[in-house]
Amino acid sequence: MNTPDLPSIPLFKLYGESLDWPTPDLLHCETISNRSREHQWEIKPHRHDDVCQLLFVFKGQAELEVDGKHTQLSESAIQVLPPSSVHGFRFSEDVEGFVLTLAAPLIAHLQGQLGSSAGGFAHPDSYPTGADSDYLNSLFSSLLGEYTGHQPARDMLMHSLVSVIMVWLSRQAMQRRAASQRPQRARDYLNGFIQLVEETYRQHVKVEDLAHRLGISVSHLNGTCRELAGQPALQIMHERQLLEAKRLLTFTSMTIYEMSEVLGFSDPTNFTRLFRRRVGISPKAFRDRLKADQDNGET
Repeated sequence: MNTPDLPSIPLFKLYGESLDWPTPDLLHCETISNRSREHQWEIKPHRHDDVCQLLFVFKGQAELEVDGKHTQLSESAIQVLPPSSVHGFRFSEDVEGFVLTLAAPLIAHLQGQLGSSAGGFAHPDSYPTGADSDYLNSLFSSLLGEYTGHQPARDMLMHSLVSVIMVWLSRQAMQRRAASQRPQRARDYLNGFIQLVEETYRQHVKVEDLAHRLGISVSHLNGTCRELAGQPALQIMHERQLLEAKRLLTFTSMTIYEMSEVLGFSDPTNFTRLFRRRVGISPKAFRDRLKADQDNGET
């Protein structure tokens, strides 16, 4: 079986352009609407090997797919897109915001200045702007004005504005890391819960039962899961069931009925409904897509 067709994902410096780099600057700044309007507000999944992008959604909504993970921004936020991350977007037509693209030499320079606080740019993540939304919008607006203009000391001012934005992001990343340093007991609870899920995901036990076995309340368990894993306990249990379902769809010829029975579902309809709700397509469509990808890879 051939590997998934990652090499076929479009590789552009900027989406929709084939130029190596369309500007003598080490950065590129534009409004979200400038490029997405041309593509009916949808940017198909693609990647950039040697640039980092910051997507600042000031108003409106954005549906993001980053490295296979789907999220939705319905409030002002900055999304970090590191080099080589596969990303695509769908925007509402009333969206307002900016896309800032930073070339590799500028990224390295900024990381050198920020030191250990630059770790937040190595992984795709989104940071709600909260009360700083208008402040950041003014920074990006000023940056775009300098980028499209020809005033004296243009480069110096552009780099200064970028530095302010990056400092804001690095501080957000540091605060997030500090908040994630929870007491060891909470991590022990999460690890214990994940172990119980691994033992019981075919049995469809209740969250209450697993919380009881850990000696904590359901609300305590859900709070711990949300803080340390980013999702409630039941969703973690569903994700483990779906992981096994994807393995069975990929590596076995089981029917959907057989698969749902193996996974402990009393009714195949319930299994299909959960799979479609969480994955976005039916189990059959998932298997058909895998087969089509394999066939394309062999031709």
